[in-house]
Order: sequence, then C-alpha cells, then structure tokens
Amino acid sequence: WDALKRTLKTGLVRIEDVAQQMGWATTSTLDPEPIPFDAKIVIIGEPYLYYALYRLDPDFQELFKVKADFDMMLDRTSENEQLYCKFVAHMCSTEELPHFAPGAVARVVEEASRLVEDQRKLSVRFIDLADLVREAAFWALHANGDAADTVVQAEHVERAISEHIRRANRIEERVHEVIADGTIMVDTEGAVVGQINALSVSSTGDYAWGQPSRVTATHRLGDGELINIEREVDMSGPIHSKGVLILAGYLGATYAADQPLSVNARLVFEQSYGGVDGDSASSTELYALLSSLSGLPIQQRFAVTGSVNQRGQVQPIGGVNQKIEGFYAVCKAKGLRGDEGVLIPRTNVPHLMLRQEVRDAIAAGQFHIYPISSIDEGISLLTGVAAGVADDSGVYPENTVNRRVADRLAALTAKARELKEAKGKTKAKKAAPKSPAPEPDEE
Repeated sequence: WDALKRTLKTGLVRIEDVAQQMGWATTSTLDPEPIPFDAKIVIIGEPYLYYALYRLDPDFQELFKVKADFDMMLDRTSENEQLYCKFVAHMCSTEELPHFAPGAVARVVEEASRLVEDQRKLSVRFIDLADLVREAAFWALHANGDAADTVVQAEHVERAISEHIRRANRIEERVHEVIADGTIMVDTEGAVVGQINALSVSSTGDYAWGQPSRVTATHRLGDGELINIEREVDMSGPIHSKGVLILAGYLGATYAADQPLSVNARLVFEQSYGGVDGDSASSTELYALLSSLSGLPIQQRFAVTGSVNQRGQVQPIGGVNQKIEGFYAVCKAKGLRGDEGVLIPRTNVPHLMLRQEVRDAIAAGQFHIYPISSIDEGISLLTGVAAGVADDSGVYPENTVNRRVADRLAALTAKARELKEAKGKTKAKKAAPKSPAPEPDEE
C-alpha cells in the first residue's frame, strides 16, 4: 500500500527489496533505475473499506478524489426488465446455454426482486443471477436428455432455486423438525394468556431462513419496571433492549399518563440459548404484555413481526419473506388447518416476494397474511376482542382490550396506594411517644 501511494505521488515505479521497503538493513548495493509510471488506478471495494481508509489514511483523500458509489439495486421499470432479458440472452449466447422462454426470464426477474426484498426494485448482484441462469439451463438439459432444441422454462428456474435451497437448508430443516416434535415449544393452535409466536431470521452466510419463537409475559404489583430477562443475563443486544424500553413508554402514555404505573412485568424469549437483538419483535412482546394485563388469551395460530414506537404505530422490519415462510413451514409440519397466518407491518407489503408454495397456499385460503398499522389493530385480531378507542375524558368502552388493561393497571395502582398507606400508619404507630407511667399515690 505504501509502495502504491509512493508511486502515485512520484510517478515512478521503484523495484526494491521487500526488506528495504520495510526499512531493514540490506546487503544490496545496486538499485534498478525507476520506471516512469503514468496510469490511473481504480480501487473497487466494499463501502466500509472506503470509509475506513478515508478516515484513517490522509493520503487516501489526496490520491483518490473521485468517488463513485454504486447501488446494489435499481428501479423495476419496463426498461430495466428489458435489460435483464438482454443479460440472460447474452449469457446464453456467450456460454452456449439453451435459450430461455419468456416465462423463464420472467422468473429470473422475479428472483432479482426477491434478492432485494422489494417488488419495486431489482438486484444488480449479477454473479448470483448468472449462477441461477446456469443452473436452470442445467436442469432443462437434464430434463430433455441434453437435446439441442432444449428451451429453459419457468419450472426449470424454479427447480434451480429449490435445489439451491435444498443444498443450504440443513439447519433450517433440523430446527423445523424439533419444533414439530415438541422439543422446541411453539403452538399453532389454541389460545393462551400472555403467550405469542414471534418471528426471527437466522443465517448461515449465503442462506437465511425464518423461524418462530415463543414469547411470554407475566406481571405483578410493582413500581413500573419492565424487565427484559435477556438483558438481565447479557443476552440482549442494544436494539432489542431499546425496543423493550419503548414498551414502557407506550404503557405509561396510553394507560397511566396521570397516575403511577404500579406494575412490574417480565418478558422473555422462551428456549432462547443465544443472543437476541433487533426490535422486530417489540410489537410481539407488547401484545403478550397486553394479553397478560387484560387476561385475554392470544390465538396461537398467529405469528407476529414488526417493531413499534411509543405511539403504538407498527413499523417495518427486515426479512419479512423469510419470517412468513418460516412460520408457514412450521404450520405445514404440524399440519395446516387453514386458519394460520402472520401479522406484518402494512408498510412491509411492497417487500413481499414469497416463494411459490406459500403464494399457492395463500391463494387457496390455507394460509393468511394480515397487514396492520397499529397495536390496536393487532391486539383486536389476536384476541378477537375490540381494542377500544378512548372518549374525550380518556375512558375506554366497556368490554374492550384497552379498558381491561386500564382497569387492571388502575387496580394495581389502588392496591399499591393502599399498601403504602397501611405501611405509613404502621410506622406512625411505632414512632408515637409512649404515655408516662402514673405516679403512685402518697399515703
């Protein structure tokens, strides 16, 4: 690196012994004459390397002044889709692959959108797409006995995608197996108070998958502390811990703006033996907590993903496709009944690029996706009870989720006040001065 910078500064290439470059003593007595250098150097790398060099090496700023920041995606317009068609056709011509039918090219374009998880964008990771084209061509030739007139169809592209998943999803299959046999406890039927299915994404480098986890919540009389058990044992990342703290803000602002929050609550990812980070389960944890406070059970046929802010708005998250597909796979392993589904943030709808099997199940009414915008929408769907909207005086209607939560918190506050007053009276009684003993009468 130092030699490259010196060459760019002086315009001369010097042939030196490595030891001499390092400043060590050498026995060399003759140095070759420097070679004139006149060229432009283009460095290509990851953004984090550029920013590290820019921050740590002053020479980098002086020598490499022109920065070109390439995006990893582009808009999915008809013009760009045509360019993708030309890319596939060019590969087929230069690598002597069988040509692709229109449906097969469309499937490649669709996979390009899935790579960036956005229906409105296309990936420019052409290395991955080129591998997909080659493997689809292989399966087409395999199916047609290497015939010269072979044409790649959409099912061959689908086969290439499926085979890639099969080669990489050993751990995913094992996880789904232990969930199906009950080793990892995840319910997909029934209703339980304070229990819900959260969704997370795991990765082995080149392959990512979603899996459900059980989240539970309990509460008792306390002083307003919301305990994240993962954080207490140093298994929670900072973003997850932030998400849990937001829940306390939501509870206080929604139900206890003018009174103390006299409750202690505990949240935990059950059977979690690794670290937990990210805020995509914050809405899930809030639903479990509201269920615990209201006493209303949550339908276990649902799984939930989405972060939440202090106003109760459900915010978008990443990995929405893997999460939906992961819960679908678990429900399928346990036996689909047709009423299972996933609650996702409404703002994640444009990011849905699901696998064909899941789309077919949704079209057949065997699986469902519920886009929501607020906690009130979600808790109503999960419990089957209306959330309720407060009137001008801040009172929620009877027999609603929010009314039950508000009443429970008010009861806890009243109990805390009662205990405090009783404790104060006991202290006052102990601190009262004793009356002097009467003097004996004189005879």
